[in-house]
Amino acid sequence: MKLNKENITQLLKSVYVQGKNGNIIETGVVKEVKTKDDIFGKKIEIDTVIDSPAVHIRKKLEDDITEALRKEYPENVEIKVNTKVVIPESEKEKPLKKIKNIIAVASGKGGVGKSTVTANLATTLAGMGFKVAILDTDVYGPSIPLMFGTQGERPRATKVGDKTMIIPIEAHGVKNMSIGYFARPDQAVIWRGSMANSAINQMVFDTNWGELDFMLIDLPPGTGDIQLSVMQTLPVTGAVVVTTPQNVAIADVKKSIDMFKNPTINVPVLGIIENMSYFTPEECPDNKYYIFGKDGGKFLAEDLNLAFLGEVPLVQSVRESGDVGRPAALQDNTPVQQAFDQITKNVVEQTIKRNETLPPTEKIRITNQAGCSVK
Repeated sequence: MKLNKENITQLLKSVYVQGKNGNIIETGVVKEVKTKDDIFGKKIEIDTVIDSPAVHIRKKLEDDITEALRKEYPENVEIKVNTKVVIPESEKEKPLKKIKNIIAVASGKGGVGKSTVTANLATTLAGMGFKVAILDTDVYGPSIPLMFGTQGERPRATKVGDKTMIIPIEAHGVKNMSIGYFARPDQAVIWRGSMANSAINQMVFDTNWGELDFMLIDLPPGTGDIQLSVMQTLPVTGAVVVTTPQNVAIADVKKSIDMFKNPTINVPVLGIIENMSYFTPEECPDNKYYIFGKDGGKFLAEDLNLAFLGEVPLVQSVRESGDVGRPAALQDNTPVQQAFDQITKNVVEQTIKRNETLPPTEKIRITNQAGCSVK
């Protein structure tokens, strides 16, 4: 029996997919019909696109197509259905198109200064003339309001079209949004994961971010539910991982990097920042004391073939500046300001390199989108 594309198309008109008003030919679900008929055998291959990630919908579509074609084509004809899931952009996601780069700042463990690095990166980027915002997703321990001196402030609402949006808090040229603006400083956030994820979703889509060159996401430490939720909600351009030099931090940061490199997530890692690299007393600015070990972050970057973005010294002014709400990178002509200036330039350089060599990152979708081959 000769394989005829017109005949195959007519058979496919008897197949419908859930949620569509019309058969899979009329509604454009079928993108291409391919046939092969040679000495190696006969094969029909159907390429389809659906807008639902539900596995049962995809499986039913593939089974229905196979059944429809089997009515006329016998078992010696191989039938393969390739199904691709493409989720249409919703109205609420369109404002995200105004954000050029979304950078996740992560750490394997707590206490390595991830939020401090995020705050100083943001203010340095703003000082370079970029439009910058921070999304604080560390729901259970939000630090950004304290580090920007905006504790106690409450975001206001504004009307954008027919929708009420939140105006982010702005300080030192950086817009920021945090759950810390909606709770007392001494109030514990006692939420299950689903509630935390819902709050993050609201902060993302209900905030009037405007046009941004960079959005920095201050992630909680580790590799848990919130990290996954953020990457399902936002198309993250790349990740910056913060560590300290000692082995206990290095061991945990490897897990964080492994999370981003997981094939399901596949977020490019822009590089590693080493915090608290060495202690320099104010009275002896040329002396360096490697309290937590030396070059742990640098060696890790080399081992994993990642960029080493720079090191931040352990100096008292970093802690003091964070406590009073004025990031240390704003202090002119200091070792910390110089360190963050170079680190930020490296982050920008790696972001440009990533955008020139890799396609845009998509939000991750936990679903099986593989084709199904049926004989």
